[in-house]
Amino acid sequence: MDTAPNAMTNPRWPRAILHVDMDAFFVNVHLLDHPADRGIPLAVGGNPHGRGVVASASYEARQYGVRSAMPSGKALKLCPSLKFVRHDWSRIKVSSRLVMDLLSQYGPLEQMSVDEAYIDISDLAAQDQPERIALLIREQMRRETNLPASVGLATSKLVAKVASDFDKPEGCTIVSPGEEAAFLAPLPVRALHGVGPRTAEKLTLLHIETCAQLAHTPLLDLTRLFGKQAESLQQRAQGIDHRPVESERGQAKSISQERTFSDDVTEADFLLDKLAELVEIVAEALQRRGLVAHTVFVKFRWADFTTFTRQKSVETGIDQPADILRLAAGIFLDYWPEGQAMRLLGVGTSNLEAPHGRQLTLFGQAS
Repeated sequence: MDTAPNAMTNPRWPRAILHVDMDAFFVNVHLLDHPADRGIPLAVGGNPHGRGVVASASYEARQYGVRSAMPSGKALKLCPSLKFVRHDWSRIKVSSRLVMDLLSQYGPLEQMSVDEAYIDISDLAAQDQPERIALLIREQMRRETNLPASVGLATSKLVAKVASDFDKPEGCTIVSPGEEAAFLAPLPVRALHGVGPRTAEKLTLLHIETCAQLAHTPLLDLTRLFGKQAESLQQRAQGIDHRPVESERGQAKSISQERTFSDDVTEADFLLDKLAELVEIVAEALQRRGLVAHTVFVKFRWADFTTFTRQKSVETGIDQPADILRLAAGIFLDYWPEGQAMRLLGVGTSNLEAPHGRQLTLFGQAS
């Protein structure tokens, strides 16, 4: 491949976006301290004899059909030898920070969850081969953190994310410039960012199941079903996505994280665990910026796409996960009807400022 060390961009790679997704992250963090559990069907999650939910499953467990968001009892029926362990949030937090610190060395980083991030390596691509950088990051991750990762490289966030999921575990899928549409063509439409069960169900009305079919459907037909969203939907099927990697810069007005679920979720344990995971990311972002928050909000989206946010405020600013989670969990429990199917859950903070005081814990220690 030709390189252009003196140019602002690599002529073959006008943008080079990496998506790094840690493989079975909660499981592999557990294995760092419990190597005897390696190689067996393993799940991180709640009590299989209660209302627990699988948060993460080893690849040995996945061979039996066990997957995240599945009720733990069902998982145990699919795999009677399945071993359940609980989250070790302190270990997960430390491991996530190591991962993100490593990735941030390569370019602007947009953290999506404790185990997933985009990195814009366009500046490095001006002087080196992006393909080599992608392989280097995957190998460095294993070497320095002892945790496996899958990497996707493309000219956009959308295609990079699909690519990172293409060859798990520890895959490295590279979609060269100009190959985006061909790469996506045979894949199901559900592989695309923003295409959930409802959208996929609507597309089946037009006999659309693959990205190629979506890309070549007359726009007028799509517009009848999706209105103004039709053009964006078709562009995604062609691999067109101009969203930038949004690294943290300047004074933020709010800091938030949200997660859209591949399947609608009704289990409280899973949703509360996910809420805690999102809170960890938000709290770390506050602390990195030296900010505290006076308002915590939770975003809800039901299966029918009903979407709303609710918030609570405190007089003294907070930046600790436990304090943010206490407010967020209270909001969640107040406004989530038990059993209500959730498509998306988000948590965020606003009314940010440099700290003048700290919220006190129950025992009087600064939090």
